[in-house]
Amino acid sequence: MIASATARRVHPAWWVAFVSFVALLGAAAFRSVPGVFMDPLHREFGWPHSTISFAVSLNLLLYGLTAPFAAALMARFGIRRVTVAALLLVAAGSGATVFMTASWQLVLCWGLLVGLGTGSMALAFVSTVVDRWFLVRRGLVSGVLTAASATGQLVFLPLVAYLTGAAGWRAAALTVTAAALAVVVLVLLLMRDHPSDLGTTAYGAPEGAPEPPPDPGNAAALALRTVRDAAKVPAFWLLAGGFAICGASTNGLVNTHFVPAAHDHGMPPTAAAGLLSVIGVFDVLGTVASGWLTDRVNPRLLLAVYYTLRGFSLFVLPTLFAPSVGADMVLFVVFYGLDWVATVPPTMALCRERFGQRAALVFGWVFASHQVGAAVVAGVAGLVRDRFGDYAAAWYGAGLLCLLATVFSVSVRRSGRQEREPVTAGSA
Repeated sequence: MIASATARRVHPAWWVAFVSFVALLGAAAFRSVPGVFMDPLHREFGWPHSTISFAVSLNLLLYGLTAPFAAALMARFGIRRVTVAALLLVAAGSGATVFMTASWQLVLCWGLLVGLGTGSMALAFVSTVVDRWFLVRRGLVSGVLTAASATGQLVFLPLVAYLTGAAGWRAAALTVTAAALAVVVLVLLLMRDHPSDLGTTAYGAPEGAPEPPPDPGNAAALALRTVRDAAKVPAFWLLAGGFAICGASTNGLVNTHFVPAAHDHGMPPTAAAGLLSVIGVFDVLGTVASGWLTDRVNPRLLLAVYYTLRGFSLFVLPTLFAPSVGADMVLFVVFYGLDWVATVPPTMALCRERFGQRAALVFGWVFASHQVGAAVVAGVAGLVRDRFGDYAAAWYGAGLLCLLATVFSVSVRRSGRQEREPVTAGSA
């Protein structure tokens, strides 16, 4: 189908990128609901915010820790198989939540199953697709696919909030299950593992350019060897530390706690969810623009600018909450949307620069740190809310961390042969 003469007018890499975009939206769908479901679950079951936040934290943690192993599985078994399995886990986890009667079941379904499924479709998947199917325009494609992953969490929020209010949170969870299963069909029909499967080469590669062979070894061992070798390079720790703060200030704090924090100040949950959806809209513009800039500007400089601006915006946020949506809050969500995951394309570019052919696997571990940061702050922010009655300390703390990430970003040195050897040669 893709390989037909008509389709060849557009390079097949763009079709694979399109399917990847849709698959990332599907995988991210259930990740859009924690903030919307938090109050309904609290009311129905009486579970405290800290208990529900623990399930969210496990989800975020597994979302990151699964990524490098999923990248290794894709290198071993192919992108399509791993993607289908991941979407089925998301569908199973979201569907099973409708039968919950105890908090440990929330941890199992929402935390474990959905965490493993979405982790297999995390940004390491983006890096794998880009490295395998594109030789040029990598920054731009990274930005577009990253926008799909992040925006999928946010643009579904109005639908989830509406369904939750109109028909209950169970109806919203089942809707997400149906969407994930629909994407499985699309992936089976259109996704391919390698350019050679369609008789072509990566976009921008010359005809006859060889492809790296599948790694015949154990996927888990490959992932562990990669992080062992990458850990010898200081740049890995700087990138991982900065990305942990990125996750803490987005997925862990804003995506999980913005809706309940706004509700604390009298704003209806549907209005707060709508604001997050605006973040999702502008995230597309910001991340695609960041990808375009990454092909042209020093990625270290881009990261420093992004983290600094994000930090100052979080210092301002606690003063903006009100019962109604004001112009200043709209300005914040537009700005924050442009900066939401703009950090991803330059971070991928630095991994590619420093770690060569193992860049996708190394980025998988860097992304794992992103979700560790998100998981920690998702739980800590819930404790802050239970202890102090509001989230102010969480916003200010995240702002300070973003300024620390700025320091990490400008400290990443340019690549050198000595630092690249352990990962490109020693772990093959």
